[in-house]
Amino acid sequence: MELTLVPLLQTQRELYELPRGWDRFGRYIKTLTGGGEDVALLPLVSMNPMGKPHVAEALDRLIALGAEVVAAAATKDAERRLAAVDLALKVGLVMVDDALGGWTNRYLTEARGLVDLGPAIKRGWVSVLAWTGEESTREGIRESVLSSIYRTAYFHRCGAPKRLRQLMAQEGAAAAFARARGPELDAEELEYTRDVISPHLDSDAFPVIFACLYGDEPAVSVGYPPLGLSKRAGFALALHDARVAGVEPEELLAVGRAA
Repeated sequence: MELTLVPLLQTQRELYELPRGWDRFGRYIKTLTGGGEDVALLPLVSMNPMGKPHVAEALDRLIALGAEVVAAAATKDAERRLAAVDLALKVGLVMVDDALGGWTNRYLTEARGLVDLGPAIKRGWVSVLAWTGEESTREGIRESVLSSIYRTAYFHRCGAPKRLRQLMAQEGAAAAFARARGPELDAEELEYTRDVISPHLDSDAFPVIFACLYGDEPAVSVGYPPLGLSKRAGFALALHDARVAGVEPEELLAVGRAA
């Protein structure tokens, strides 16, 4: 795998130096497309070009944290560990505005990024999302970079997940590859979650898949029926199962054993 981190945080920050209005939006479009007619810097599609000052403040914190230094190291780590994957990609961090303005629903934006990676792969990009509504950490950035890269490689190797079981296999492997710290559930809630989710594993209905992965609170917030699950319960179960499966995520891609 050939991976290149493209620094984008300062580019985003400079846009917010302009007053909110058409001048800023026009500069955003020119930056996004490189002055052409197609998207050149794909991650910037997810940013809010008309964001309020809190977006610039969040970018300042991310830059001060050394986010792109962390991302560059994680990108090199992923490139080394996924050497068997025949794919060349650029990696870019983008600040997504999920607070103070309603530009983006975090859960739906995340969910689309799990199942609709074909256009990004075609353009040769991995978008790593940071959120205005969440305080970023160096460890969190590292996990996001590694899981985003692995998810893209998995999608490329195994195809788009159509059913819940396929998406859980993808997400469990991506989190395990990133050595993610969570989400986690205790043993009793894990078994409860498994009992609730098991009848839906072959479902291809997006509201059902969403509720199984994200849990009741996010499901209700976007108008989907709840299933009696805690927040991100499906992701916790997927990570647990990936950890105990006995197959390293790198091996899973190399030998094509993915579900």
